Amino acid sequence: MTTQTQTDTVSKKAQYIWPCANTYYRDPLVVERAEGMRVWDTEGRTYLDFFGGVLTVSIGHCQPEINAAIEAQMKKVQHTSTLYINQPVVELAEKLAEITPGRLQQSYFTNSGTEADETALVVAKLHTGASEVVALRHGYSGRSHAMMGASGHSTWKVLPTTVPGVVHAAAPYCYRCPFGLKYPSCELRCATDVEELIQTTTSGEIAAFLAEPIQGVGGFITPPKEYFKVVRDIIKKYGGLLIIDEVQTGWGRTGEAMFGISYWEVEPDVMTFAKGMANGVPIGATIATPEVAASYKSQTFSTFGGNPITAAAALAVIRYIEEKELVKNAKEVGSYFRDKLEELKNKYAFIGEVRGMGLMQALELIHPDKSPNPQAVAAVFEKTREFGLLIGKGGLWGHVIRLGPALTCSKNDIDEAVKALDRACAVVG
Repeated sequence: MTTQTQTDTVSKKAQYIWPCANTYYRDPLVVERAEGMRVWDTEGRTYLDFFGGVLTVSIGHCQPEINAAIEAQMKKVQHTSTLYINQPVVELAEKLAEITPGRLQQSYFTNSGTEADETALVVAKLHTGASEVVALRHGYSGRSHAMMGASGHSTWKVLPTTVPGVVHAAAPYCYRCPFGLKYPSCELRCATDVEELIQTTTSGEIAAFLAEPIQGVGGFITPPKEYFKVVRDIIKKYGGLLIIDEVQTGWGRTGEAMFGISYWEVEPDVMTFAKGMANGVPIGATIATPEVAASYKSQTFSTFGGNPITAAAALAVIRYIEEKELVKNAKEVGSYFRDKLEELKNKYAFIGEVRGMGLMQALELIHPDKSPNPQAVAAVFEKTREFGLLIGKGGLWGHVIRLGPALTCSKNDIDEAVKALDRACAVVG
């Protein structure tokens, strides 16, 4: 395609799509096709994809096995709604009960992480009879009205008031500890403070604590090993359920287990999924223990939740991850990646911290006084694109580079990506 065609596409996007649907880069990237670890724009330029549609392309673009499963299901039945039962969704629910931690057993399917998280809060309130929820600062739960209220980011709240009943605890953000302490001498103040938060800002009876094992939009903020055990005990003391949002950390992304929370050795009452669960096919899921799931006694309905095509895609993705041992790959290649990023940190003073797990790694960019440096992130973005690498960003101030390649990523892919990052940092530095 010609440059005019790309320009025309960008112009039509501005004319016909809401302007709030923001895009990366000064000149927006128009993607024409993708395969494996790479995407191509409409001008034929190739990019190594290290963000995967926000950690959604979990096993590589256009995997033939997944496409085949989708095509086969399309030839059988494409849609039923939840008023009928289809075989793929039952098989998927059974598989989730098999592989999730603890006593999680029964699932409700939706279309996105936003819906999955909102469903989790509804069932938690029904089960406990309480209405107040503890969420985390720097957390992100979705774009609905209720989930904006649960999120801990002013940049993702478009309304002047938050949803009543949500209080926000300090995030386990060790690099920028809100208490000015250092781990481990801090004695996990961010976790123990949750009890005082409940005592002083709620009625003392809560429905749930909602958190991501690693905060995605927050910039891959990774809690200390002991964090969730301490918080879980506090939450249980005040009657709440533990809701773990695995939208970004699930499906082997952290390299420790199929689900991120397994590293912290706690068992959720409710867990939510989306994104990489179906490698880009829209899906959301909320799984709960049988007694929690039974608390939703009123009838409910989801037009597209549990769609047979999305269920078939998710089943194929899970089987692919298991058969190809991609959790193991995420750990091994992720460790190699982490070492390379630490070398970059030692080389460039504006990289303040490297953090994350597995194939979920981040670079926090800073000014000399350690204040957030979103300007450097913007500059690195433009240069890495020029050098053929696509990356993501996050953090409350837009100061964190997020890196989340597909779980099929190889060490050669890592070398190529780090080379581009090195070149970009050298120019920016």
